[in-house]
Amino acid sequence: MPTLFQKIMAGEILAEIIYEDEWVVAFKDISPQAPFHVLLVPREPIVDLSQAADKDSAMLGRLFIAARNIARKEPSAAGGFRLVLNNGKAAGQEVPHLHVHMLAGREMGWPPG
Repeated sequence: MPTLFQKIMAGEILAEIIYEDEWVVAFKDISPQAPFHVLLVPREPIVDLSQAADKDSAMLGRLFIAARNIARKEPSAAGGFRLVLNNGKAAGQEVPHLHVHMLAGREMGWPPG
């Protein structure tokens, strides 16, 4: 069964896509936790980081490059941004497709969670 994210990437479910390249698609979160909240999703479906293989290192790096590229264009990220990767249900992962949350536009507290 395709995941929600695969359906978004296939155009079956509408989303506000703000960035895409051959490795990553980024779109606005439907339940934002910050003024700027996007999800960076690799095109390759990997359930979570725990299931990534060594061969996935280039794709994992491309998630960070995509975040950098988005931050360079997004005014609300100029003062800083946070990247969050939830791994598994206990960590809050809701969709079984690896993804990174990019949050910006407000002060972030520490520790998170």
